[in-house]
Amino acid sequence: MLTQRDKTRPSVDVVLPCLNEAGALPWVLERMPPGYRAVVADNGSHDGSPNLARERGAVVVTVPERGYGAAVHAGLHAADAEVVCVCDADASLDPAQLPHLVDGLLAGRAELVLGRRRPTSVRAWPPHARLGNAIVAGRLRQRGVPVRDLGPMRAARREDLLRLPVADRRFGYPLELLLRAAQAGWRIVEIDVDYHRRVGRSKVTGSPLGTARAVRDMSALLASLR
Repeated sequence: MLTQRDKTRPSVDVVLPCLNEAGALPWVLERMPPGYRAVVADNGSHDGSPNLARERGAVVVTVPERGYGAAVHAGLHAADAEVVCVCDADASLDPAQLPHLVDGLLAGRAELVLGRRRPTSVRAWPPHARLGNAIVAGRLRQRGVPVRDLGPMRAARREDLLRLPVADRRFGYPLELLLRAAQAGWRIVEIDVDYHRRVGRSKVTGSPLGTARAVRDMSALLASLR
């Protein structure tokens, strides 16, 4: 994995929230674009993920507080690049496509660029999970956030992200991030990215019941945010 910075462009760190992703991390880290540094925010893995990541050149930060938002937030603080991307560590998304998002950011098209997931197979994104995502995205649009997907791949400038008052440290983090960005007047654009079947089972929407609970809880969170 190449981590040497390109001095002619802003530096880029890639935060990878991680909980027991040893089966996927090698592929994810091998696909990191040249000059993009991986920051693995480990959220309590017991499958050797942290050591595996270190062996492959990633920066690893241990995050004792459990939750997706806690891992991302810790990763942002551990990063030092001007531009920060976030990408899942389960091999569902290809880090090689991150430059498309970063190029949109650096071209001045937006302050936040999101990867809008396009499944590469029927099994990559089960119907119940797609429906749940569509419901929550629709409720975000009603609040003025122009998105079709709450996708976990995104790019923004690190200092801008740290200034947003995002308080959620669990699975509601992406939803609150989008709402706070829109409230701050950020331009938000989506760029299509491939979405593959993940390695292992989703920790949030791995079943119809899990998806229903996630939609319920995220809808309640959205209603509580002002």
